[in-house]
Amino acid sequence: MAKKSPTSESPVAQFEQSLQELEQLVTTLEAGELPLEQSLSAYERGVGLYRQCQQALEQAQLRVNLLNDPAQPDTAVAFDPPSA
Repeated sequence: MAKKSPTSESPVAQFEQSLQELEQLVTTLEAGELPLEQSLSAYERGVGLYRQCQQALEQAQLRVNLLNDPAQPDTAVAFDPPSA
């Protein structure tokens, strides 16, 4: 079986990297020192990263649902940790 290349990782595996890059973009934009064109480019990149993170979270939730109830993943009950 061939190994997956780093570019073919699932969105779940890339979540941390995308989130970190998104946080860096937010910090850069909040500083307000970029010219308008660069700010727009950074914003567009941020929207793309946000969507990747959302997709990764949705896929992770589906995987958890499948693990909780393999027969009916769509009706699996979400895990609620006990309150302390």
